[in-house]
Amino acid sequence: MSEMTENNQNEIAFSSRQYLPFEESVAAIDERIEDLKRQGQTNSLQGQNAQEIRAQQVNLTALLKQIYSNLSPWQTVQVARHPQRPILSDYLNLLFKDVRQMHGDRAFGDDPSIVTALGQIGSQKVMIIGQNKGKGIKEKVVCNFGCPNPEGYRKALAKMKFAEKYNIPIVTLIDTPGAYPGIGAEERGQAQAIAVNLMEMSRLRTPIVCIVIGEGGSGGALGIGIGDRIAMLEHAYYSVISPEGCAAILWHDGAKAPVAAEALKLTAKDLLKLKLVDSIIPEPLGGAHRNIHDTVYNVERYITRTLLQLKRVSLDKLVDDRYEKLRNIGVNCARAMETTPQPKAEKQLEIPERLSIEAQLRQKEMERI
Repeated sequence: MSEMTENNQNEIAFSSRQYLPFEESVAAIDERIEDLKRQGQTNSLQGQNAQEIRAQQVNLTALLKQIYSNLSPWQTVQVARHPQRPILSDYLNLLFKDVRQMHGDRAFGDDPSIVTALGQIGSQKVMIIGQNKGKGIKEKVVCNFGCPNPEGYRKALAKMKFAEKYNIPIVTLIDTPGAYPGIGAEERGQAQAIAVNLMEMSRLRTPIVCIVIGEGGSGGALGIGIGDRIAMLEHAYYSVISPEGCAAILWHDGAKAPVAAEALKLTAKDLLKLKLVDSIIPEPLGGAHRNIHDTVYNVERYITRTLLQLKRVSLDKLVDDRYEKLRNIGVNCARAMETTPQPKAEKQLEIPERLSIEAQLRQKEMERI
């Protein structure tokens, strides 16, 4: 009876798996393994079909290594957006203990897109600031699919000030396509809220650790992204704009998002080379969505180790170093061309005709006429 229950649970888990467009061969092997297990009526590798199951698992491991060690920037974006990738609520449940949420910005309301909470990691109490995408359609709609309003950023800053007052380190978990672009958000001062956070976070007298766990889009990510240490999960991305937004602006064609992703240098490897992030946190084979617990464990190790390092630094030096880090953003961007072969980069970064100097001059002449 217990074996049947385990088999049923395994079938449900397999049936709920979702695969990205470049994972068709992975899906085929997964399906073959599940068929063999059903035929043998057991998950044990000592029963019927055990030898073939083991062979298929070896093939699956080799295939995942091949695919995930050669992801293109656009494929990395797809992995970062995987619907089964762990989000903030998973980290709150698995990473932190004794979590107590704090609500409201004391001005307008409580934005569910940004969660602020006191919690504990290891033996260290921390202030948790994270962007919440939500699970399920209703929750996603309530959270604007992880796009915060200005009251969310003001709530985050208020709780950071609270943490500073009581000498509590701050951990921010970044996962947003960008700040919410609605009319109401703009009327309530979206740009100002983000700008004030950049200024205030740069001088908070308490350690700050920032981790991009999925998407790190535009000012929406920067609004809680100024820290003493900035890390990214291996298959996350961090960019001034989403690839689709970049493609829409430059080419008026969202289909060019893969080209834009290549030009934006948004992967963890590229950003580490440019010294825009300090560390890359490894993900399990096949991405965080294939093994949530190992992902959370890797993040926990990074946070605990980093907090121990930062506690040894005086607050004056901590703030000075953080400010210098912020001021030096972009200094190494001249090295961006080194990460892409020159001919390919020139082809991808070709300026559209409508943006050329000649086209703009012609437009001016037409306006005069």
